[in-house]
Amino acid sequence: MSGTPDDDRLEELREKKMQELREQQQQQGGAGGAANEEAQQAAQERAEAQKKAMLQKHLTDGARQRLNAVQMSKPDFAEQVERQLVALAQSGRLQNRIDEEQMKSLLKEMQPDSKSFNIRRR
Repeated sequence: MSGTPDDDRLEELREKKMQELREQQQQQGGAGGAANEEAQQAAQERAEAQKKAMLQKHLTDGARQRLNAVQMSKPDFAEQVERQLVALAQSGRLQNRIDEEQMKSLLKEMQPDSKSFNIRRR
């Protein structure tokens, strides 16, 4: 997908957490499909709550509003930005809170190059 060290680290942490969950489920003797799904759902909810808390800690209100606006129009892109911010925060590279201007520049940096079309008439 992307190849940045932060993304790789985040993916590695996710895989490790999923492996731990699988091991816990195996130790419980595979109590059934429903219990397995519930445990997975609970783990996803905890991860989502941790992500939201981390974003709230490292973003100002203006930056959070801007990210929410992006979430409404481009949810995949917003998810990518959130993952990048969480990875930066976890690695300790975010010293200060990100304000709206910094969020604008970050969004501009991460936005894929738009393709423009020039139509010439003959």
